[in-house]
Amino acid sequence: MQEPAVQVEQLTKVYRVYSSPWDRLREALLRRPRHREFRALADLSFSLPKGEGLAIIGENGAGKSTLLKLLAGIGAPTSGVLRVRGKVASILELGSGFHPEFTGRQNIVLNAAMLGLSERELQQKLPSIVAWSELGDFIDQPVKVYSTGMAMRLGFSIAIQVEPDVLIIDEALSVGDGYFQKKCMDRLLQFVGAGGTLLFCSHAMYYVSAFCQRALWLRQGRAEALGPVAEVVRDYENFLLAKSAPAAGPGEGGTGAAESKRGGAGDAGSRLRTMTQRT
Repeated sequence: MQEPAVQVEQLTKVYRVYSSPWDRLREALLRRPRHREFRALADLSFSLPKGEGLAIIGENGAGKSTLLKLLAGIGAPTSGVLRVRGKVASILELGSGFHPEFTGRQNIVLNAAMLGLSERELQQKLPSIVAWSELGDFIDQPVKVYSTGMAMRLGFSIAIQVEPDVLIIDEALSVGDGYFQKKCMDRLLQFVGAGGTLLFCSHAMYYVSAFCQRALWLRQGRAEALGPVAEVVRDYENFLLAKSAPAAGPGEGGTGAAESKRGGAGDAGSRLRTMTQRT
């Protein structure tokens, strides 16, 4: 049986939050807790077969970026098991992994080294990375003068042209012009179609449905649902609609209408729990 490309078992990430830098110092000197714990991820488990796309969806603060950073090797979990097999490339926070004083070309060399490419491989891939980014003369300018769209072009070009086994993307397609977004979408479809493994985070459900076969909905650091992308996206959107629906005011149905809405939200929550248990 083929081993999964990504395997996560009981993954937990806890951050220490301090009210001020002085509290961190006092804790170190006095050996007394001066922090509170924030559990960004809690007992998260899933596996991702090779050649499949998994969407990571959820509200802001649900733990999506924390999960993707751990999968990309940025930071370590507090507890649990995390395995990613093969070469990993990631596009996380725009500009992350770039030295602002280095040129785009120099940052390509830097990122290639971090990804483990040999000098020979770099020389072979450098022209295609530069050409795919379409940055023109800006490729030899410091990254600090790049717009967010230009930084996305450079990051995406590096990640896709190094031919990773696992590609991790966190909201990268939310910036940039329409032409380059379409170019990136086409390339991602080719990547998944050729057997690449994709972990994709976005608030745009169109992108999620286009690239991924399954979806993981995170809520307050826990898996609310995991299953076929169409089902999870539908239930997540129903949850958002129920959450944003205004409560009935006086003369608009009164208590009965409010009770009906609460009942609908409860039914939706029940369906979601059933779906999670089923998966």
